[in-house]
Amino acid sequence: MNLANMTNKNLIMLDLNVCTKEEAIKLLIDKLYSEGVVSSQKEFFNTVMEREAHSPTGLEKGLAIPHGKCESVNKAAFAVARLNNKISDWESIDENNEVDLIFLLAIPKAEEGSTHLKLLSELSVSLMNEEFYNSLRTAKDSKEFLMNLNSEKKESKEDKTYTKTVLAITACAAGIAHTYMSAEALEKAGKKMGIKVITEKQGANGIEDRHTKVQIEEAAGVIFASDVAVKNMERYQGKQFVKVRVAEPLKNAEKLLTKVLENPDGKVEVSNEEVAASSDSGAKQGILKEMVEAVMTGISYMIPVIVAAGLMMGIAKLAAMGLGQIDNMDTLTQSGNQLYALLGYLDKFGGMIFKFIYPIFAAYVAYSIADRPGLVPGFMGGAFAGGLHFTFWGVEGGVPSGFLGALILGLVSGYVTKFLNEKIKLNKNLQAMKPMFLLPGISVLVVFLLNFYLVDPIFGGLNGWLSNVIASFGTGSTIALTAIIAGCTAFDLGGPINKAAGAIAIGLAADSIFPLTGRVLAIVIPPIGLGLATVLDKYIVKRRVFDENLRVVGNTSILLGLIAISEGAIPFMLKNPLITIPINVIGAIIGSTTAVMLGAVQWNPLPAIWGWPLVENLWAYILGLVVGCMFIALANIFIRFYLIKKEEAKNSDDSMRKIS
Repeated sequence: MNLANMTNKNLIMLDLNVCTKEEAIKLLIDKLYSEGVVSSQKEFFNTVMEREAHSPTGLEKGLAIPHGKCESVNKAAFAVARLNNKISDWESIDENNEVDLIFLLAIPKAEEGSTHLKLLSELSVSLMNEEFYNSLRTAKDSKEFLMNLNSEKKESKEDKTYTKTVLAITACAAGIAHTYMSAEALEKAGKKMGIKVITEKQGANGIEDRHTKVQIEEAAGVIFASDVAVKNMERYQGKQFVKVRVAEPLKNAEKLLTKVLENPDGKVEVSNEEVAASSDSGAKQGILKEMVEAVMTGISYMIPVIVAAGLMMGIAKLAAMGLGQIDNMDTLTQSGNQLYALLGYLDKFGGMIFKFIYPIFAAYVAYSIADRPGLVPGFMGGAFAGGLHFTFWGVEGGVPSGFLGALILGLVSGYVTKFLNEKIKLNKNLQAMKPMFLLPGISVLVVFLLNFYLVDPIFGGLNGWLSNVIASFGTGSTIALTAIIAGCTAFDLGGPINKAAGAIAIGLAADSIFPLTGRVLAIVIPPIGLGLATVLDKYIVKRRVFDENLRVVGNTSILLGLIAISEGAIPFMLKNPLITIPINVIGAIIGSTTAVMLGAVQWNPLPAIWGWPLVENLWAYILGLVVGCMFIALANIFIRFYLIKKEEAKNSDDSMRKIS
């Protein structure tokens, strides 16, 4: 990529006097706007500032590279500001960095996984070249600055003498900025220390710059800088390693390189297809931290399944609604009309995909802990959580354990497999038996017994108890019964408690005793409310409070909520159950009781948008829906914003203590 082609002399401003980061960014955006690079100054400014809130864009030696990706960017470009003064409060990797050279990158939304990554990486790597960097600092005018960009000289790899080689793998949950910035920080530190650092990026574009067998053989150690499970870790058999979060190299790259060479966490031990990182020094990752990483890995693999399933069902249901066949979805497959039958099977196909949400989630939770040997027991645990065993065994009325079961069985699968992998020692001639026979056999048996004697009975018992509670309550208080049914419906998004509430509510409605108003509203309020939270956060608190994975699933969650599929909200619940579940329950109760108190009545089990015309006092129903959704959206935004600010304040205090 030729950097000079990504800008022009009108986008380069030299020797300015600017007091704050915000003022500098606004001046650069004005230039981009005047050159037609962006169509909305306000939208792009908000996008850039949201990115600033997530992690430092200040680097070191006066350099900062803020960047933004949004729909208002017409073409990829960057603007430059070189200052006479220094901005000391620009959050940077180097805590003492005072910014006076700023590159603002503008990337079209459609190019966020390609141009953005390439430009950010190219620019950062180029600026590591002292000669190139100094030529930009000393350019007399914008024309000379542009000429120096065009005559960029890369440091010759052959001219550099390295004493040792260290490999690194970087991977963040979103697979975008931090994956590449972390790699660049390690490479730069390696050049300074005379260590050849070769980084493999496991990001949004898959594995880039994959390590070769020769590189692995020659390496003295490997650094795993990752917030998710590292892919193909078995390649590094016998190599000493250090395992840290992806952001750590941005602060302590030189220390990490020293540590991996002199005081590593341990060695990667591999036997055929098994993988286990055993620590010789006893410095192991905290159990809670490891579990959080495992859950994040499971969610990242589960999200595409939810999106694919929702898309299939959404296309089928919306097309059927357009053809006036929405009331016949269950019987469309029997229609003589080929188009109707196709839509019916497409809807069922989406439902079938949904059955694999928990198997995929639990499999990759276990994979994160135990690597490949954890996939099979994790998948089977997720299959139990999704209730597939009831289907295959012909058990009528079986209650699956849902997301809590998937969470428990996924984690247990991982830790049991990891334990077996570390403790079972076989003769060299029999080693193949462990990954192919002993590990899957024993771990799957453990999962079966745990589910049979603990997980299913606990959730089945809970379901029966709740059914009795709801049934015994009667209809003495309309509002109280509405609140109980709505709260139970929203609790686990299609899980056993939800189904208990549904069974009772539908039975009462079938006997014309009590309408389904609270039940149907509580199905759609959580997914729509959580989806809205991912859209509104940047307007309410002026920053993103959800990571990129959840923002992706948020848009899908709104669509799925409108067609009465609550599973779109499951990733939010799995990642932050202590926040999400209480807010879902309270929001559903507030929305449902508001609608009922204002006179909304729905007797039909049709929570999707096409069932709304059948509601009595639709205005009250819509108002209750809006109230419940907005409560969930705002509560999530403000609570998560508070927690983010609290964490930032803690990190700031820690930094100040280090300086003092």
